[in-house]
Amino acid sequence: MEQEFSVTASALARYRIVSYVELLQDDGCNLGQSLTKAAQRLWPNTKGRRIGRSTIERWWYSYARGGFGGLLRRKRCDSGSQKALSEDECSFASQLATEKPGMPVSQIYDTICCHRSAGSPRPSYAAVSRYLNTHCLSRTARNDLRLSRSRRAEQTAEQDRELWMKNVFQGKIRPAQLASELSEALPPADVERLSRCVTTGVLRYRKRAFALLCHGEGIQTQFIRKFLAVGPNYVDRIVRQYRQEGLAPIISDPRKSKQKKHEGACYNEAVFAILHSPPANHGINRATWRISDIGKVMSEQGLPISAHGIRKIIYDAGYTLRKAKVVLTSNDPDYEQKIQEIISILAELKSDEKFFSVDEFGPFAVKRQGGRSFMRRGETRTVPQHQHSKGTLIVTGALELSENQVTHFYSERKNTDEMLKLLEVLIAKYVDQSCIYLSWDAASWHLSKRLFKRVEEINRDEYRVDHPGPLVKLAPLPSCAQFLNVIESVFSGMAKAVIHNSDYQSVVECKAAIDRHFSDRNQHFKHNPKRAGGKIWGKELVPATFHHAHNCKDPHYGWPF
Repeated sequence: MEQEFSVTASALARYRIVSYVELLQDDGCNLGQSLTKAAQRLWPNTKGRRIGRSTIERWWYSYARGGFGGLLRRKRCDSGSQKALSEDECSFASQLATEKPGMPVSQIYDTICCHRSAGSPRPSYAAVSRYLNTHCLSRTARNDLRLSRSRRAEQTAEQDRELWMKNVFQGKIRPAQLASELSEALPPADVERLSRCVTTGVLRYRKRAFALLCHGEGIQTQFIRKFLAVGPNYVDRIVRQYRQEGLAPIISDPRKSKQKKHEGACYNEAVFAILHSPPANHGINRATWRISDIGKVMSEQGLPISAHGIRKIIYDAGYTLRKAKVVLTSNDPDYEQKIQEIISILAELKSDEKFFSVDEFGPFAVKRQGGRSFMRRGETRTVPQHQHSKGTLIVTGALELSENQVTHFYSERKNTDEMLKLLEVLIAKYVDQSCIYLSWDAASWHLSKRLFKRVEEINRDEYRVDHPGPLVKLAPLPSCAQFLNVIESVFSGMAKAVIHNSDYQSVVECKAAIDRHFSDRNQHFKHNPKRAGGKIWGKELVPATFHHAHNCKDPHYGWPF
Protein backbone atom coordinates (compact mmCIF):
# COMPACT_ATOMS: atom_id res chain seq x y z
CA MET A 1 0.00 0.00 0.00
CA GLU A 2 2.84 2.38 0.82
CA GLN A 3 4.42 1.75 -2.58
CA GLU A 4 1.09 2.38 -4.40
CA PHE A 5 0.60 5.61 -2.41
CA SER A 6 4.10 6.75 -3.36
CA VAL A 7 3.42 6.10 -7.06
CA THR A 8 0.13 8.04 -6.95
CA ALA A 9 1.70 10.98 -5.10
CA SER A 10 4.45 11.16 -7.73
CA ALA A 11 1.84 11.18 -10.54
CA LEU A 12 -0.08 13.97 -8.78
CA ALA A 13 3.09 16.08 -8.53
CA ARG A 14 3.67 15.62 -12.28
CA TYR A 15 0.04 16.45 -13.02
CA ARG A 16 0.42 19.75 -11.09
CA ILE A 17 3.33 20.76 -13.34
CA VAL A 18 1.49 19.71 -16.54
CA SER A 19 -1.60 21.73 -15.44
CA TYR A 20 0.63 24.78 -14.94
CA VAL A 21 1.88 24.43 -18.53
CA GLU A 22 -1.71 24.30 -19.83
CA LEU A 23 -2.63 27.40 -17.80
CA LEU A 24 0.21 29.30 -19.40
CA GLN A 25 -1.07 28.25 -22.85
CA ASP A 26 -4.53 29.54 -21.98
CA ASP A 27 -2.92 32.88 -21.09
CA GLY A 28 -1.56 33.23 -24.64
CA CYS A 29 1.84 31.52 -24.36
CA ASN A 30 2.82 28.89 -26.84
CA LEU A 31 4.01 25.43 -25.76
CA GLY A 32 7.74 26.28 -25.92
CA GLN A 33 7.36 29.42 -23.77
CA SER A 34 5.17 27.56 -21.27
CA LEU A 35 7.70 24.75 -20.92
CA THR A 36 10.54 27.26 -20.41
CA LYS A 37 8.69 29.13 -17.65
CA ALA A 38 7.78 25.85 -15.91
CA ALA A 39 11.45 24.76 -15.97
CA GLN A 40 12.54 28.07 -14.41
CA ARG A 41 10.18 27.71 -11.46
CA LEU A 42 10.98 25.98 -8.14
CA TRP A 43 8.40 23.30 -7.31
CA PRO A 44 7.50 21.93 -3.88
CA ASN A 45 9.23 18.74 -2.66
CA THR A 46 12.14 19.18 -5.11
CA LYS A 47 14.73 20.15 -2.39
CA GLY A 48 15.63 23.41 -4.13
CA ARG A 49 16.28 21.82 -7.55
CA ARG A 50 14.56 22.83 -10.78
CA ILE A 51 13.01 20.28 -13.16
CA GLY A 52 14.49 20.13 -16.66
CA ARG A 53 12.54 21.47 -19.66
CA SER A 54 12.81 18.17 -21.58
CA THR A 55 11.46 16.26 -18.58
CA ILE A 56 8.43 18.52 -18.30
CA GLU A 57 7.90 18.24 -22.05
CA ARG A 58 7.98 14.42 -21.84
CA TRP A 59 5.43 14.49 -19.01
CA TRP A 60 3.16 16.82 -21.02
CA TYR A 61 3.12 14.53 -24.08
CA SER A 62 2.57 11.44 -21.86
CA TYR A 63 -0.45 13.16 -20.31
CA ALA A 64 -1.72 14.21 -23.74
CA ARG A 65 -1.49 10.62 -25.01
CA GLY A 66 -2.71 8.65 -21.99
CA GLY A 67 -4.25 11.08 -19.57
CA PHE A 68 -3.49 10.75 -15.83
CA GLY A 69 -2.49 7.12 -16.33
CA GLY A 70 0.36 8.24 -18.58
CA LEU A 71 1.96 10.03 -15.58
CA LEU A 72 2.07 6.89 -13.43
CA ARG A 73 5.37 5.01 -13.09
CA ARG A 74 5.09 1.54 -14.60
CA LYS A 75 6.77 -1.43 -12.96
CA ARG A 76 9.21 -3.39 -15.09
CA CYS A 77 7.90 -6.71 -16.21
CA ASP A 78 11.24 -8.35 -15.38
CA SER A 79 11.53 -6.73 -11.96
CA GLY A 80 13.14 -9.11 -9.42
CA SER A 81 14.64 -11.37 -12.07
CA GLN A 82 18.20 -11.36 -13.44
CA LYS A 83 18.28 -10.86 -17.16
CA ALA A 84 20.64 -13.15 -19.05
CA LEU A 85 22.05 -14.64 -15.72
CA SER A 86 21.24 -18.28 -14.98
CA GLU A 87 20.81 -19.79 -11.52
CA ASP A 88 24.21 -21.48 -11.70
CA GLU A 89 25.86 -18.20 -12.63
CA CYS A 90 24.07 -16.43 -9.77
CA SER A 91 25.23 -19.01 -7.19
CA PHE A 92 28.76 -18.92 -8.63
CA ALA A 93 28.85 -15.11 -8.39
CA SER A 94 27.65 -15.28 -4.78
CA GLN A 95 30.31 -17.88 -3.95
CA LEU A 96 33.12 -15.77 -5.44
CA ALA A 97 31.97 -12.58 -3.71
CA THR A 98 31.69 -14.33 -0.33
CA GLU A 99 34.96 -16.29 -0.42
CA LYS A 100 37.02 -13.42 -1.84
CA PRO A 101 35.63 -10.15 -0.45
CA GLY A 102 38.39 -8.08 -2.07
CA MET A 103 37.77 -9.34 -5.62
CA PRO A 104 36.44 -6.54 -7.89
CA VAL A 105 33.20 -6.94 -9.88
CA SER A 106 35.07 -6.97 -13.18
CA GLN A 107 37.18 -9.94 -12.09
CA ILE A 108 34.07 -11.76 -10.88
CA TYR A 109 32.44 -11.10 -14.26
CA ASP A 110 35.52 -12.40 -16.14
CA THR A 111 35.60 -15.51 -13.96
CA ILE A 112 31.91 -16.24 -14.65
CA CYS A 113 32.46 -15.83 -18.37
CA CYS A 114 35.45 -18.22 -18.30
CA HIS A 115 33.53 -20.92 -16.43
CA ARG A 116 30.28 -20.75 -18.39
CA SER A 117 29.32 -23.85 -20.32
CA ALA A 118 29.83 -24.03 -24.09
CA GLY A 119 26.93 -22.70 -26.09
CA SER A 120 25.38 -20.73 -23.21
CA PRO A 121 24.85 -16.99 -23.81
CA ARG A 122 27.47 -14.64 -22.37
CA PRO A 123 25.96 -12.66 -19.46
CA SER A 124 26.23 -8.90 -19.46
CA TYR A 125 28.46 -7.01 -17.04
CA ALA A 126 25.46 -4.93 -15.90
CA ALA A 127 23.53 -8.08 -15.01
CA VAL A 128 26.37 -9.36 -12.79
CA SER A 129 26.83 -5.95 -11.13
CA ARG A 130 23.07 -5.57 -10.61
CA TYR A 131 22.82 -9.01 -9.03
CA LEU A 132 25.68 -8.31 -6.61
CA ASN A 133 24.22 -4.94 -5.62
CA THR A 134 20.75 -6.45 -5.12
CA HIS A 135 22.09 -9.13 -2.77
CA CYS A 136 24.40 -6.73 -0.80
CA LEU A 137 27.50 -8.25 -2.34
CA SER A 138 28.94 -5.13 -3.91
CA ARG A 139 32.64 -4.49 -3.44
CA THR A 140 31.97 -1.72 -0.89
CA ALA A 141 29.69 -3.95 1.17
CA ARG A 142 32.18 -6.83 0.98
CA ASN A 143 35.07 -4.55 2.07
CA ASP A 144 33.03 -3.31 5.02
CA LEU A 145 32.30 -6.91 5.99
CA ARG A 146 35.97 -7.85 5.66
CA LEU A 147 37.06 -4.86 7.77
CA SER A 148 34.47 -5.58 10.43
CA ARG A 149 35.66 -9.19 10.64
CA SER A 150 39.31 -8.17 10.94
CA ARG A 151 38.39 -5.49 13.47
CA ARG A 152 36.48 -8.00 15.56
CA ALA A 153 39.43 -10.36 15.39
CA GLU A 154 41.80 -7.59 16.51
CA GLN A 155 39.50 -6.61 19.35
CA THR A 156 39.26 -10.21 20.49
CA ALA A 157 43.05 -10.58 20.37
CA GLU A 158 43.49 -7.29 22.27
CA GLN A 159 41.01 -8.38 24.97
CA ASP A 160 42.79 -11.73 25.35
CA ARG A 161 46.14 -9.94 25.57
CA GLU A 162 44.95 -7.47 28.20
CA LEU A 163 43.33 -10.25 30.23
CA TRP A 164 46.59 -12.23 30.20
CA MET A 165 48.61 -9.18 31.26
CA LYS A 166 46.19 -8.37 34.12
CA ASN A 167 46.24 -11.96 35.35
CA VAL A 168 50.04 -12.00 35.34
CA PHE A 169 50.32 -8.62 37.10
CA GLN A 170 47.78 -9.68 39.76
CA GLY A 171 49.41 -13.09 40.25
CA LYS A 172 46.41 -15.12 39.03
CA ILE A 173 48.57 -17.34 36.83
CA ARG A 174 50.72 -19.84 38.69
CA PRO A 175 54.50 -19.69 38.19
CA ALA A 176 54.57 -23.29 36.92
CA GLN A 177 51.97 -22.50 34.26
CA LEU A 178 53.88 -19.38 33.22
CA ALA A 179 57.10 -21.35 33.02
CA SER A 180 55.49 -23.86 30.64
CA GLU A 181 54.01 -21.08 28.48
CA LEU A 182 57.31 -19.16 28.22
CA SER A 183 59.66 -22.14 28.14
CA GLU A 184 60.88 -21.29 24.63
CA ALA A 185 61.70 -17.64 25.45
CA LEU A 186 62.89 -17.75 29.10
CA PRO A 187 64.36 -20.40 31.42
CA PRO A 188 61.73 -21.87 33.79
CA ALA A 189 63.76 -20.88 36.88
CA ASP A 190 63.92 -17.25 35.73
CA VAL A 191 60.18 -17.25 34.96
CA GLU A 192 59.34 -18.43 38.49
CA ARG A 193 61.57 -15.76 40.08
CA LEU A 194 60.08 -13.09 37.83
CA SER A 195 56.56 -14.23 38.71
CA ARG A 196 57.28 -14.01 42.46
CA CYS A 197 58.80 -10.55 41.98
CA VAL A 198 55.71 -9.36 40.09
CA THR A 199 53.42 -10.32 42.99
CA THR A 200 55.58 -9.54 46.04
CA GLY A 201 58.31 -7.10 45.00
CA VAL A 202 58.59 -3.33 45.11
CA LEU A 203 56.67 -1.57 42.31
CA ARG A 204 59.85 -0.58 40.46
CA TYR A 205 61.04 -4.19 40.26
CA ARG A 206 57.50 -5.51 39.65
CA LYS A 207 57.32 -3.41 36.48
CA ARG A 208 60.71 -4.65 35.31
CA ALA A 209 59.82 -8.31 35.86
CA PHE A 210 56.39 -7.85 34.25
CA ALA A 211 57.90 -6.21 31.15
CA LEU A 212 60.33 -9.11 30.75
CA LEU A 213 57.53 -11.70 31.07
CA CYS A 214 55.36 -9.90 28.51
CA HIS A 215 58.29 -9.68 26.11
CA GLY A 216 58.83 -13.41 26.50
CA GLU A 217 55.15 -13.98 25.69
CA GLY A 218 55.68 -12.13 22.40
CA ILE A 219 53.54 -9.09 23.22
CA GLN A 220 54.52 -6.03 21.24
CA THR A 221 56.51 -3.34 23.01
CA GLN A 222 53.90 -0.65 22.39
CA PHE A 223 51.23 -2.58 24.32
CA ILE A 224 53.61 -3.23 27.24
CA ARG A 225 54.52 0.45 27.43
CA LYS A 226 50.84 1.44 27.32
CA PHE A 227 49.96 -0.99 30.12
CA LEU A 228 52.82 0.13 32.39
CA ALA A 229 52.74 3.82 31.37
CA VAL A 230 56.51 3.93 30.85
CA GLY A 231 58.86 5.61 28.40
CA PRO A 232 59.60 4.49 24.81
CA ASN A 233 62.96 2.81 25.63
CA TYR A 234 61.94 1.16 28.91
CA VAL A 235 61.19 -2.36 27.65
CA ASP A 236 64.17 -2.48 25.27
CA ARG A 237 66.50 -1.40 28.07
CA ILE A 238 65.19 -4.07 30.45
CA VAL A 239 65.52 -6.81 27.81
CA ARG A 240 69.03 -5.67 26.88
CA GLN A 241 70.08 -5.55 30.55
CA TYR A 242 68.70 -9.05 31.11
CA ARG A 243 70.64 -10.46 28.14
CA GLN A 244 73.88 -8.79 29.23
CA GLU A 245 73.81 -9.01 33.05
CA GLY A 246 71.27 -11.70 33.84
CA LEU A 247 68.27 -11.66 36.16
CA ALA A 248 69.86 -10.26 39.36
CA PRO A 249 69.80 -6.52 38.47
CA ILE A 250 66.24 -6.83 37.14
CA ILE A 251 64.51 -7.97 40.34
CA SER A 252 66.82 -6.57 43.05
CA ASP A 253 69.15 -3.70 43.73
CA PRO A 254 72.72 -5.05 44.13
CA ARG A 255 73.61 -2.03 46.24
CA LYS A 256 71.16 -3.05 48.98
CA SER A 257 73.17 -6.16 49.83
CA LYS A 258 76.09 -3.98 50.88
CA GLN A 259 76.04 -2.07 54.14
CA LYS A 260 76.20 1.65 53.61
CA LYS A 261 78.96 3.54 55.32
CA HIS A 262 76.66 5.83 57.27
CA GLU A 263 75.03 2.71 58.80
CA GLY A 264 78.31 1.41 60.21
CA ALA A 265 78.91 1.87 63.95
CA CYS A 266 82.59 2.76 63.46
CA TYR A 267 81.72 5.62 61.11
CA ASN A 268 79.04 6.95 63.47
CA GLU A 269 81.38 6.91 66.45
CA ALA A 270 84.21 8.49 64.49
CA VAL A 271 82.01 11.34 63.20
CA PHE A 272 80.73 12.28 66.65
CA ALA A 273 84.14 11.83 68.24
CA ILE A 274 85.48 14.39 65.75
CA LEU A 275 82.43 16.63 66.11
CA HIS A 276 82.72 16.75 69.90
CA SER A 277 86.38 17.78 69.84
CA PRO A 278 87.76 21.19 68.82
CA PRO A 279 88.89 21.47 65.18
CA ALA A 280 92.23 22.80 66.41
CA ASN A 281 93.02 19.34 67.86
CA HIS A 282 93.13 18.06 64.29
CA GLY A 283 95.19 20.90 62.86
CA ILE A 284 92.22 22.82 61.41
CA ASN A 285 92.24 26.57 61.97
CA ARG A 286 88.52 26.96 62.56
CA ALA A 287 86.25 27.47 65.55
CA THR A 288 83.49 25.18 64.26
CA TRP A 289 83.33 22.09 62.11
CA ARG A 290 82.37 21.91 58.44
CA ILE A 291 81.26 18.79 56.59
CA SER A 292 84.31 18.97 54.33
CA ASP A 293 86.64 19.26 57.37
CA ILE A 294 85.05 16.22 59.03
CA GLY A 295 85.44 14.26 55.79
CA LYS A 296 89.11 15.24 55.58
CA VAL A 297 89.81 14.08 59.14
CA MET A 298 87.88 10.84 58.53
CA SER A 299 90.03 10.14 55.46
CA GLU A 300 93.20 10.75 57.48
CA GLN A 301 91.95 8.21 60.05
CA GLY A 302 91.43 5.59 57.33
CA LEU A 303 87.62 5.93 57.26
CA PRO A 304 86.80 7.78 54.02
CA ILE A 305 83.14 8.74 53.65
CA SER A 306 81.20 11.10 51.42
CA ALA A 307 79.76 14.42 52.53
CA HIS A 308 76.26 12.96 52.08
CA GLY A 309 77.12 10.12 54.46
CA ILE A 310 78.37 12.55 57.12
CA ARG A 311 75.20 14.64 56.81
CA LYS A 312 73.12 11.46 57.08
CA ILE A 313 74.86 10.45 60.31
CA ILE A 314 74.46 13.90 61.87
CA TYR A 315 70.86 14.52 60.79
CA ASP A 316 69.66 11.01 61.70
CA ALA A 317 70.89 11.67 65.24
CA GLY A 318 68.71 14.77 65.43
CA TYR A 319 71.50 17.31 65.08
CA THR A 320 72.00 20.25 62.76
CA LEU A 321 75.16 22.11 61.94
CA ARG A 322 73.84 25.29 63.55
CA LYS A 323 73.38 23.53 66.87
CA ALA A 324 76.83 22.04 66.60
CA LYS A 325 78.34 25.51 67.06
CA VAL A 326 76.98 25.69 70.61
CA VAL A 327 76.29 22.16 71.81
CA LEU A 328 78.37 19.66 69.95
CA THR A 329 81.78 21.38 70.09
CA SER A 330 84.14 21.69 73.06
CA ASN A 331 86.95 24.24 73.02
CA ASP A 332 88.77 22.62 75.93
CA PRO A 333 92.43 22.06 74.90
CA ASP A 334 92.57 19.00 77.22
CA TYR A 335 89.38 17.53 75.78
CA GLU A 336 90.82 14.19 74.67
CA GLN A 337 92.78 13.69 77.89
CA LYS A 338 89.77 14.29 80.13
CA ILE A 339 87.58 12.02 78.02
CA GLN A 340 90.12 9.20 78.17
CA GLU A 341 90.38 9.54 81.96
CA ILE A 342 86.61 9.21 82.40
CA ILE A 343 86.43 6.26 79.99
CA SER A 344 89.24 4.45 81.82
CA ILE A 345 87.51 5.03 85.17
CA LEU A 346 84.23 3.59 83.90
CA ALA A 347 85.98 0.66 82.26
CA GLU A 348 87.80 -0.31 85.53
CA LEU A 349 84.99 0.61 87.97
CA LYS A 350 84.83 -1.95 90.79
CA SER A 351 81.75 -3.26 92.55
CA ASP A 352 82.47 -1.16 95.68
CA GLU A 353 83.01 2.03 93.69
CA LYS A 354 80.38 4.45 92.44
CA PHE A 355 80.50 7.03 89.63
CA PHE A 356 78.16 10.03 89.89
CA SER A 357 77.06 12.47 87.20
CA VAL A 358 76.22 15.74 88.96
CA ASP A 359 74.31 18.81 87.75
CA GLU A 360 71.55 21.28 88.65
CA PHE A 361 68.13 21.70 87.05
CA GLY A 362 66.79 25.24 87.04
CA PRO A 363 66.11 27.72 88.38
CA PHE A 364 62.60 27.54 86.97
CA ALA A 365 59.39 29.30 87.94
CA VAL A 366 56.43 27.38 89.33
CA LYS A 367 53.62 28.58 87.09
CA ARG A 368 51.46 27.36 84.25
CA GLN A 369 53.76 25.72 81.70
CA GLY A 370 53.39 25.03 78.02
CA GLY A 371 54.25 21.87 76.12
CA ARG A 372 52.91 19.29 73.73
CA SER A 373 49.61 17.55 74.51
CA PHE A 374 46.72 15.84 72.74
CA MET A 375 44.18 18.36 71.46
CA ARG A 376 41.07 18.18 69.33
CA ARG A 377 41.64 19.13 65.71
CA GLY A 378 41.24 22.88 65.29
CA GLU A 379 41.74 23.67 69.00
CA THR A 380 44.92 25.26 70.41
CA ARG A 381 46.01 25.29 74.04
CA THR A 382 47.24 28.72 75.12
CA VAL A 383 49.55 29.76 77.97
CA PRO A 384 49.65 33.40 79.16
CA GLN A 385 52.96 35.07 78.46
CA HIS A 386 52.91 37.13 81.67
CA GLN A 387 52.05 35.14 84.83
CA HIS A 388 52.49 35.59 88.54
CA SER A 389 55.15 33.13 89.71
CA LYS A 390 54.31 30.95 92.71
CA GLY A 391 57.98 30.48 93.45
CA THR A 392 61.20 29.15 91.97
CA LEU A 393 63.02 25.84 92.29
CA ILE A 394 66.53 24.50 91.74
CA VAL A 395 66.98 20.73 91.75
CA THR A 396 70.50 19.54 92.56
CA GLY A 397 70.97 15.91 91.60
CA ALA A 398 73.50 13.13 91.20
CA LEU A 399 72.99 10.06 88.99
CA GLU A 400 74.90 6.91 89.99
CA LEU A 401 75.72 5.16 86.70
CA SER A 402 76.24 1.55 87.87
CA GLU A 403 72.88 1.20 89.70
CA ASN A 404 71.04 4.00 87.86
CA GLN A 405 69.88 5.69 91.08
CA VAL A 406 69.22 9.43 91.45
CA THR A 407 69.97 11.39 94.63
CA HIS A 408 68.46 14.87 94.71
CA PHE A 409 67.53 17.77 96.94
CA TYR A 410 66.36 21.35 96.44
CA SER A 411 68.63 24.39 96.56
CA GLU A 412 68.00 28.11 96.80
CA ARG A 413 70.92 29.00 94.54
CA LYS A 414 73.82 27.46 92.64
CA ASN A 415 77.03 27.85 94.64
CA THR A 416 79.81 25.97 96.40
CA ASP A 417 77.75 25.49 99.59
CA GLU A 418 75.24 23.37 97.66
CA MET A 419 78.05 21.26 96.18
CA LEU A 420 79.48 20.71 99.68
CA LYS A 421 76.02 19.71 100.85
CA LEU A 422 75.69 17.22 97.99
CA LEU A 423 79.14 15.83 98.82
CA GLU A 424 78.11 15.18 102.43
CA VAL A 425 74.84 13.58 101.35
CA LEU A 426 76.58 11.17 98.97
CA ILE A 427 79.27 10.24 101.53
CA ALA A 428 76.59 9.49 104.13
CA LYS A 429 74.45 7.48 101.69
CA TYR A 430 77.34 5.45 100.26
CA VAL A 431 79.43 5.11 103.40
CA ASP A 432 80.00 1.39 102.70
CA GLN A 433 81.76 2.10 99.39
CA SER A 434 85.52 2.34 98.99
CA CYS A 435 85.49 5.23 96.53
CA ILE A 436 83.08 7.57 94.81
CA TYR A 437 83.75 9.59 91.64
CA LEU A 438 82.09 12.92 90.98
CA SER A 439 81.78 14.11 87.39
CA TRP A 440 80.35 17.51 86.54
CA ASP A 441 80.70 20.28 83.99
CA ALA A 442 83.06 23.25 84.22
CA ALA A 443 80.75 25.60 86.15
CA SER A 444 82.53 27.95 88.56
CA TRP A 445 80.98 26.47 91.75
CA HIS A 446 82.08 23.00 90.59
CA LEU A 447 85.70 24.15 90.46
CA SER A 448 85.93 26.29 93.62
CA LYS A 449 88.93 26.14 95.95
CA ARG A 450 86.72 25.44 98.97
CA LEU A 451 85.32 22.35 97.28
CA PHE A 452 88.77 21.02 96.34
CA LYS A 453 90.03 21.75 99.85
CA ARG A 454 87.12 19.82 101.38
CA VAL A 455 87.79 16.85 99.07
CA GLU A 456 91.46 16.82 100.11
CA GLU A 457 90.44 16.93 103.76
CA ILE A 458 88.07 13.97 103.37
CA ASN A 459 90.74 11.89 101.66
CA ARG A 460 93.35 12.43 104.42
CA ASP A 461 94.18 9.41 106.56
CA GLU A 462 93.82 11.41 109.78
CA TYR A 463 90.29 12.46 108.86
CA ARG A 464 89.24 8.98 107.77
CA VAL A 465 90.23 7.50 111.14
CA ASP A 466 87.48 9.41 112.89
CA HIS A 467 85.14 9.70 109.90
CA PRO A 468 84.88 6.39 108.01
CA GLY A 469 83.61 6.69 104.46
CA PRO A 470 84.62 6.39 100.83
CA LEU A 471 87.42 8.20 99.11
CA VAL A 472 86.26 11.08 96.92
CA LYS A 473 87.79 11.55 93.48
CA LEU A 474 86.86 14.15 90.89
CA ALA A 475 86.49 13.45 87.17
CA PRO A 476 85.52 16.83 85.67
CA LEU A 477 84.10 17.02 82.16
CA PRO A 478 85.75 19.17 79.51
CA SER A 479 84.62 22.76 79.36
CA CYS A 480 81.62 23.51 77.11
CA ALA A 481 80.77 19.79 77.04
CA GLN A 482 77.37 19.70 78.72
CA PHE A 483 76.27 17.12 76.18
CA LEU A 484 78.45 14.56 78.01
CA ASN A 485 76.73 15.05 81.38
CA VAL A 486 74.61 11.90 81.70
CA ILE A 487 72.20 13.35 84.27
CA GLU A 488 70.99 15.81 81.61
CA SER A 489 69.09 12.89 80.09
CA VAL A 490 67.34 12.21 83.41
CA PHE A 491 66.49 15.88 83.90
CA SER A 492 65.08 16.04 80.35
CA GLY A 493 62.81 13.08 81.08
CA MET A 494 61.71 14.56 84.39
CA ALA A 495 60.84 17.90 82.77
CA LYS A 496 58.80 16.22 80.04
CA ALA A 497 56.97 14.05 82.58
CA VAL A 498 56.07 16.45 85.41
CA ILE A 499 57.04 20.02 84.40
CA HIS A 500 55.75 20.45 80.84
CA ASN A 501 51.99 21.16 80.67
CA SER A 502 51.87 21.55 84.47
CA ASP A 503 49.97 24.13 86.53
CA TYR A 504 51.05 23.54 90.14
CA GLN A 505 49.42 25.81 92.73
CA SER A 506 52.45 25.93 95.01
CA VAL A 507 56.13 25.08 95.27
CA VAL A 508 55.29 22.26 97.69
CA GLU A 509 53.00 20.60 95.14
CA CYS A 510 55.70 20.85 92.46
CA LYS A 511 58.32 19.36 94.80
CA ALA A 512 55.99 16.47 95.61
CA ALA A 513 55.60 15.65 91.88
CA ILE A 514 59.38 15.75 91.30
CA ASP A 515 60.05 13.61 94.41
CA ARG A 516 57.53 11.01 93.30
CA HIS A 517 59.01 10.91 89.79
CA PHE A 518 62.54 10.20 91.04
CA SER A 519 61.22 7.76 93.66
CA ASP A 520 59.36 5.73 91.03
CA ARG A 521 62.39 5.83 88.78
CA ASN A 522 64.76 4.57 91.46
CA GLN A 523 62.29 1.87 92.46
CA HIS A 524 62.03 0.72 88.85
CA PHE A 525 65.78 0.23 88.49
CA LYS A 526 66.01 -1.51 91.86
CA HIS A 527 63.59 -4.15 90.59
CA ASN A 528 65.17 -4.09 87.12
CA PRO A 529 68.92 -3.65 87.68
CA LYS A 530 70.62 -2.04 84.73
CA ARG A 531 73.48 0.35 84.23
CA ALA A 532 72.64 3.83 83.00
CA GLY A 533 72.17 3.50 79.26
CA GLY A 534 70.58 1.06 76.83
CA LYS A 535 67.07 1.23 78.33
CA ILE A 536 65.14 4.50 78.36
CA TRP A 537 63.01 4.67 81.50
CA GLY A 538 59.76 6.59 81.66
CA LYS A 539 59.93 9.75 79.54
CA GLU A 540 63.68 9.86 78.99
CA LEU A 541 64.01 10.44 75.25
CA VAL A 542 67.82 10.14 75.21
CA PRO A 543 69.60 7.04 76.63
CA ALA A 544 71.40 7.90 79.89
CA THR A 545 74.85 6.60 78.98
CA PHE A 546 78.32 8.13 78.87
CA HIS A 547 80.26 8.09 75.62
CA HIS A 548 82.28 10.77 73.91
CA ALA A 549 80.24 10.29 70.71
CA HIS A 550 76.88 10.64 72.56
CA ASN A 551 74.68 13.64 73.29
CA CYS A 552 72.95 13.14 76.64
CA LYS A 553 70.72 16.16 76.15
CA ASP A 554 67.59 15.69 74.06
CA PRO A 555 68.15 17.56 70.75
CA HIS A 556 64.48 18.70 70.84
CA TYR A 557 64.57 19.53 74.57
CA GLY A 558 63.68 23.08 75.50
CA TRP A 559 63.26 25.08 78.69
CA PRO A 560 59.64 26.32 78.77
CA PHE A 561 60.19 28.65 81.74
